[in-house]
Amino acid sequence: MEKPVKTNAIRMLEKAGLAFRVVTYEVDEEDLSGVHVAQTLGLPVEQVVKTLVLKGDKTGYLVACIPVETELDLKALATASGNKTCEMIAVRELLPLTGYIRGGCSPVGMKKPFPTFFDEAVTLFDWISVSAGMRGAQILIDPLALVEFIGAEIADIAR
Repeated sequence: MEKPVKTNAIRMLEKAGLAFRVVTYEVDEEDLSGVHVAQTLGLPVEQVVKTLVLKGDKTGYLVACIPVETELDLKALATASGNKTCEMIAVRELLPLTGYIRGGCSPVGMKKPFPTFFDEAVTLFDWISVSAGMRGAQILIDPLALVEFIGAEIADIAR
């Protein structure tokens, strides 16, 4: 497939010299789920990661990255991030806050860096897939290199 337009996420990873691959797919506006993305690309669903943006009661905005077929454990994320509670932000807040839209939110290259937490399941694989920062493009990358690059933490946050 052809290479997509360069996104902030792709530019930042290239500049850092990290090894990664970009894969593209046809977007289905009716189904923006990560499971659909995995199926469309023929990727193992447990290696495709969704990026969620939340607000903690003590720390403010934070990011959680979990396998697409799992659910976020809000209590576990709150504990890991030093909050009593965390809640998802409204979809309308996503673009102004991160620069990304729903279905194209990457943990790399947001407008501002936020504390980021990856579920520990990502450490089981040589590579994971995260959004490239636009619908229709995914980045395949070593999870530990990505976690280190972002300055993220690994925690047990998915169920």
